[in-house]
Amino acid sequence: MKTTDRLTDDLLEMADGMLKLGVMDGATHKKITRRHLAALPQPMSLSAAEIRGIREQAHLSQAALAHVLGISPGYISRLERGEKKPSGATLALFGVIKRKGIEVIF
Repeated sequence: MKTTDRLTDDLLEMADGMLKLGVMDGATHKKITRRHLAALPQPMSLSAAEIRGIREQAHLSQAALAHVLGISPGYISRLERGEKKPSGATLALFGVIKRKGIEVIF
């Protein structure tokens, strides 16, 4: 796998060679993750309008969406007014809903 960082590419090539020579076992080789490759996707961000649009497209009230996501209706309201930005698990759930639709949550 080619990355934009030459040092990372060289380290990955070395790990592949160590695996082939039997110096490194397969389990250890598999532990080389995207984090090590510095290739983690950038966290997406959602605007207040996008959050409201996701909710309206799902035909849910703020209270119903909050119940489905396990958060407070007040938090949904603050997100839709732009007072707060979703993060962590909430941001991930909104991302899934945006890509796949609300049906994946039910």
